[in-house]
Amino acid sequence: MNYFPDDELLLIRGKYSFLLVSRVKNGFGLYIEASHDEYCQGVDAGDLIVVSAPEGGAIEPALMLIDLVRTFHVPLLVLPKDHPGSRRISYVVSVGPEIFTSCLIRRGTHPEQNLICSSDELAGITLKGSGQNVDISPLPDGISLRKMKYEIRTEFS
Repeated sequence: MNYFPDDELLLIRGKYSFLLVSRVKNGFGLYIEASHDEYCQGVDAGDLIVVSAPEGGAIEPALMLIDLVRTFHVPLLVLPKDHPGSRRISYVVSVGPEIFTSCLIRRGTHPEQNLICSSDELAGITLKGSGQNVDISPLPDGISLRKMKYEIRTEFS
C-alpha cells in the first residue's frame, strides 16, 4: 500500500498497539549511544522515523519522540540486551529508509535502525520511504491507518 503523507504523520493502529510514522524533512547525523560505543548514522530527507508502542498508550509521547529526533536530532539510546530497564520501555524509535517490525526482539536493545520492536499484531510489516511516499507491506487485517497533523509548540503560555 502506498501512502502519501505530505507533511502529515501516519498512525498505524491495531487493537492494542500502534506505530506512528513520519518522514524526515532535512538530512542530519543521528547519534546512537550504546553502552560501550557511539555510532553516527546519516539520515536523509525522505527517510522514516517510526515510533512503536507495543502495548499501546497515549499518542502524545510518540509525537514528542518524533519531534525530538526529527527537529532536535536527539540521540537514540540503546540498552545492553540483559538490561532490566528494557521491559519498562513503552515507546521505541527507529530511523532509516526502510524499517521492519518484529515482536521477537527486546525493546530498546537494538542499534540496527532497520528494525523496531512491535506487538505481535503489527509484526512483519515493512515500512519504506520512497520519495514523497511511505510504502507499507503487508497491512495485516484489522489494522487502521489515519493521517495526523502535528505542529511543535516552541512557546509556552
